[in-house]
Amino acid sequence: MAVPSTDIDGLQATLGSLRLGAVDSTGAAWRLQTLEGWDSPDVRAEYQEREADHGAWASPVYLGSRPITLGGIIEAPDRSTLQAAMDQLSAAVTLTDTTLTVWEQTPRQCTVRRSGKLLTQYVTDRVATWSALVTAADPRRYEITQQTGTTGLPATTGGLTFPVTFPITFSATTVSGQIIATNAGNIGTRPVITITGPVSTPVVSALYPDGTVRQLLYSLDLAAGDTLVIDVDAHSVLLAGGVSRRRFLTVSGGWPAVPPGASVAFQFQAATYTPTAALTVAWRSAWM
Repeated sequence: MAVPSTDIDGLQATLGSLRLGAVDSTGAAWRLQTLEGWDSPDVRAEYQEREADHGAWASPVYLGSRPITLGGIIEAPDRSTLQAAMDQLSAAVTLTDTTLTVWEQTPRQCTVRRSGKLLTQYVTDRVATWSALVTAADPRRYEITQQTGTTGLPATTGGLTFPVTFPITFSATTVSGQIIATNAGNIGTRPVITITGPVSTPVVSALYPDGTVRQLLYSLDLAAGDTLVIDVDAHSVLLAGGVSRRRFLTVSGGWPAVPPGASVAFQFQAATYTPTAALTVAWRSAWM
């Protein structure tokens, strides 16, 4: 007999709050036997045949969306528990964004929505098979723990003190407003950048290992308590979580992402120094 609230050998995943590959609190055993599409998404590419020559001209290659098929068996202690489990499955495979987490050696997750018919079939009054098709519009698989870093504007302390006594000693120390973001995955990841006021015309610079720089320049001031959220993936700029300020942001050198297996330094600057201004960068390592 299945022991409630225990794991089952084999594949394990979580779809929203529904644990697959485990026995739930009612005694229903959720066996996950199919996980198609988790290995790799399709790619989008075009090839134009060369005229009077060998080969073709290749377009840039991009990953497509990631369709994922989940399937398995539900084994319940009685018919009413099986029916409740099937209803729970129907509720978990939603039409809105839901987090799918696969518990591998390194657990990873993606955001999915239902994209096909949910199939359930009674085998007996206590056993049923099930299959669900969901799709991740963003094909990346992310680490489950979000990393964050916060810094203020650069500040200088120490320096020359009057009256001067010779020999003169300069001991100024500049505390740079930087956050180091590291991506342990194998595809670039795109952070969410939050600037908290008060701050005058803030600038966020992404400093890359090869010496290149990408900048986000905001042309307005933020009052005390104002927050400006820049979603690099969505290319959105929202003030106070809802008002678009995209037209006031200049993107120099491209939207900053963190390359695979590399680190990027995000530097915070502004027209004037304010001690309570803050920059927060949030990101997750990403895999194809």
